[in-house]
Amino acid sequence: MPQGDRSFDVETDLLVVGAGAAGMTAALVSALEGLDVILCEKSDMVGGTTATSAGTVWIPGNRQGQRAGTPDTVEAARTYLAAMLGAHATDERLDMFLKAGPIVLDYLEQKTSVQFVAPPVHPDYKNLPGAAIGGRALGALPFDGRRLGRDFARVRPPRREFMVLGGLMVGKADIPPLLAPFRNWTHFKHVVSLLTRHALDRLSYKRGTRLIMGNALVARLFDSVRRTGVDLRFGTALREIICEGDDIVGAVLSSPTGEMAIRARKGVVLATGGIGWSRELRERLFPEAAQRFSLVSSSNTGDGILAAERANAVIERDLESPALWMPSSVMAQADGHVSVFPHIMLDRAKPGLLAVNKSGRRFVNEADSYHDFVAAMLRSNASAASTTPAFMICDRAFIRDFGLGLVHPGTRNLSGFLGAGYLMEGDTVAALARKIGVDPDQLAQTVERYNGFAETGIDEDFGRGASELNRFNGDPKAKPNPCLRRIGPGPYYAVAVWPSDLASSAGLRTDSCGRVLSRDGKRLSGLYAVGTDASSIFRGTYPGPGTMIGPALVFGWCAAMDAAGTLRRFIDPPPR
Repeated sequence: MPQGDRSFDVETDLLVVGAGAAGMTAALVSALEGLDVILCEKSDMVGGTTATSAGTVWIPGNRQGQRAGTPDTVEAARTYLAAMLGAHATDERLDMFLKAGPIVLDYLEQKTSVQFVAPPVHPDYKNLPGAAIGGRALGALPFDGRRLGRDFARVRPPRREFMVLGGLMVGKADIPPLLAPFRNWTHFKHVVSLLTRHALDRLSYKRGTRLIMGNALVARLFDSVRRTGVDLRFGTALREIICEGDDIVGAVLSSPTGEMAIRARKGVVLATGGIGWSRELRERLFPEAAQRFSLVSSSNTGDGILAAERANAVIERDLESPALWMPSSVMAQADGHVSVFPHIMLDRAKPGLLAVNKSGRRFVNEADSYHDFVAAMLRSNASAASTTPAFMICDRAFIRDFGLGLVHPGTRNLSGFLGAGYLMEGDTVAALARKIGVDPDQLAQTVERYNGFAETGIDEDFGRGASELNRFNGDPKAKPNPCLRRIGPGPYYAVAVWPSDLASSAGLRTDSCGRVLSRDGKRLSGLYAVGTDASSIFRGTYPGPGTMIGPALVFGWCAAMDAAGTLRRFIDPPPR
């Protein structure tokens, strides 16, 4: 908003709004490059949605993958993205991402606590030329939360559904030992180590300090931000962007001590978490079926996007999807907490489960990425039988072996889940069909057809088990297809899954440095947008694990370098 000759309460070089992965990267890098920085966070914790995520970053051609023996090349990634994006693969932002990504990782590794490692297998999400099986998606190294001292309480905890024993974080590698601690000596040692550490943690902390996945990434960024002396202010929310003529010169924020105006000599960086829970933006940009549930932080309410719109910025909407989706099941807990459980990969790809719409028919390869699963839900919902919610169906043996959503593997007493209406049960397929409101004959035909595919190992309808991603998340003991086995004797179970967003793709139109563009395509001097406040460089597609956090780090770095005037040292030639 135009402010004329208004006075400012505070001045700094760079004002960063939002302390998620993108915002903390921008603040950290600009401080390392010699700028005075104020980092404002609306809530009382850092991390945003990244803190509750897997924390994976997708950055092709990195040296971390080479060190791990899973080398990748930028050229292969260009081939992959060209197959996915077509003409849009020539976007200058995409070129900057591919060029700067490995540089950013090396910069952070050399100068900060942020360290990544490449798992041997972490496949891309599409079976296209140039796809990688490993080396392109990286995970943050675990972090000891005790290093943060009292500030450990400032790290947003994971979703409580992904912690056990009062706050112990559990990763994919921890699950087999925890389920079978006495199977072998390795399992036993791992479990004893986890439980001993956690017991000691709980003497001094509200939750475990062994941080992994997104919590580890956030803690590493936070640790580095603290060490650089960034002025980090909690409980401070964006209200308006301040303009002088055509230039963005600062912002008005609300703080615990009242409203204040901050002048930012080098610019304002918006990193407030995208569309989030903003009712206005959700109703404007999301399909109706996907507006109800979200996995983003509750403090994300579209502040950056809406404020920038009022300053003549534009939301880019010509995308394949306005958000990245996740199928989620919902259960009201006894204490009033509503669990929205993301079905990432622990059940959907496992053999012996199928998903149906309200007609009782399959509509998707259940083992494909979570985004593709919901995209198929939304297509089916719009063109055929209702698929909101969809139902994931299995037999009792499946729950014993793999679990189902909130129901952990091996759970014997299902009464709490049945009583809450989370699970639906039928002694026969027809009885289950009546419980979930689908045609019994059609569901029986669907199960019979699926069982036929399980016998041959070939899913003739959706190709389940044919891709690296499918097989990686399946069960290698299932033959001949790790994603298929017969649905056997009853009782049978179903859980309803709903579309939810884990991040927005629609956002502010930006250039290759994260600078925000106006409605007429000109740069809004002094205004940057990074993370999900900026529109997705992948245009609403989902190439692989970490393709939101990877660009968040890269463009947070680019914005900081541009504001500091040091980008040319790293990227040659500099962007237009």
